[in-house]
Amino acid sequence: MPRNCLVINLDRCTGCDSCIVSCKLEHGLPLGTYFNRVIQVGPTGTYPNIERYNLPVQCQQCTHARCIEVCPTGASFRSEVDGTVQIDAHKCVGCQYCLYACPYGVRSFDVNEGVAKKCTLCQHLTADGKSKPACVHNCPGGARLFGDLDDSNSDVSRELAKYDDDCIHFLPQPQGESPLTRYILSPKYASWKDLV
Repeated sequence: MPRNCLVINLDRCTGCDSCIVSCKLEHGLPLGTYFNRVIQVGPTGTYPNIERYNLPVQCQQCTHARCIEVCPTGASFRSEVDGTVQIDAHKCVGCQYCLYACPYGVRSFDVNEGVAKKCTLCQHLTADGKSKPACVHNCPGGARLFGDLDDSNSDVSRELAKYDDDCIHFLPQPQGESPLTRYILSPKYASWKDLV
């Protein structure tokens, strides 16, 4: 099973929010609902040594996905086709357990449909094996990459191979979630902060 995920190069992220806008347009999300958000980390330090970076946060595609573990109906599941964490709206009963279980706060509840929703990594686009998620396609800085971590020729694997381990980061893992999403932040630009 592939391990499809995002790699986000924070060295190149300008905080333009095009990932947020393209996601909202692609999924027709209403005001106040986001599958992706960008957090400004900092500024920290003392002038003139100030650091700041932009941190895009969306579904982390956790290896140990708590959202799947707590779902009573199997609506939250891992796709056998591409390995991504998805939601089957037909099985969702609106209990919102998955929203509470996610340590990253990246799930939403659609009150009109009575179901949980989240980033799908644009599975409807990427199912052909050639297309990219809307946020990746529309990132003007080329900061977002999509692919299979187990494929050494994928965009994500090739990007990660360019950097030393001290440049590759994950969001905190309070319950051992093991998120697949990787963040690249070089120490020459800023120091990684364990936030979310």
